[in-house]
Amino acid sequence: MNQTQVTEFLILGFSETPQLQMLLFPAFFLLYMVALSGNLLIVVVIVFSPALHTPMYFFLVNLAMVDILCTSTILPKLLGSIMADRTISYGGCIVQLFFFTWSMGAELLLFSAMAYDRYVAICWPLHYSTLMDPGVFRLLAMAVWTVSLANTSVNTGLLLRLPFCHSNVVQHFFCEIPPLLKLSCAPTYLNEAIALTADIILAVGNFSVIMLSYVCIIASVLRIRSAAGKRRAFSTCSSHILVVTLYYSTVIYTYIRPASRYSLDKDKVVSVIYTSVAPSLNPLIYSLRNTDVKAALRRLFS
Repeated sequence: MNQTQVTEFLILGFSETPQLQMLLFPAFFLLYMVALSGNLLIVVVIVFSPALHTPMYFFLVNLAMVDILCTSTILPKLLGSIMADRTISYGGCIVQLFFFTWSMGAELLLFSAMAYDRYVAICWPLHYSTLMDPGVFRLLAMAVWTVSLANTSVNTGLLLRLPFCHSNVVQHFFCEIPPLLKLSCAPTYLNEAIALTADIILAVGNFSVIMLSYVCIIASVLRIRSAAGKRRAFSTCSSHILVVTLYYSTVIYTYIRPASRYSLDKDKVVSVIYTSVAPSLNPLIYSLRNTDVKAALRRLFS
């Protein structure tokens, strides 16, 4: 069987229409600038504001770093492919997939860590300083980065075993596991099984942890007698709930199914949300809805 090993991939992107390309470039450029500047600002504000040196904002710094990693892995190459070269080397494609999968796994795990922090703060306020001392939340952050690194290492390692031939056209706007598996000329059952297992554990498992945390939080808040106390408790969770809903709804739709059921047009649109839109909105949601962050911003710029 004559096979030609692929040395570079062609990223299909969104459209060949010049008029649409002219609209896509400024849209994605704006998303990247908002995501990069917004998340960097979050990091700077929290680092230089001693009043924000708490577990909740420590996790928010980690989330901002994950969003910077995600957008910087995807959007610069996407902008380049819109304007000129749509090809990407085999090594560049693997590197892009590695760092994107790492950032996505870390984001899912961070949401659980943040939900646990809110659970302890609201349900066990008298024990918060003990249950969330610096050693605990730093260990949680280390676990987030380590587990997500192990996940991407396994999935990327399995992908490196596959030969790619016949076609080098990636039916997506970046290198992701499902479209790459469709290009392999070898069986991908093991890759699909491992990827699906990891996605179920990371997406569904973490989502279940978050939901359980918020069931306990809601039950605890409802026992608060004063209306002001209830509003204050819910306000500390509203931003997190909004971000989690936006991110998980798209990730679960994309990944909790076999690669054979991957759909080109629908999944590319959904992927834009968790690779570009969500990282751009996270700083706005957490800063505009958070009085502590807004006060720190005013102090920093004054």
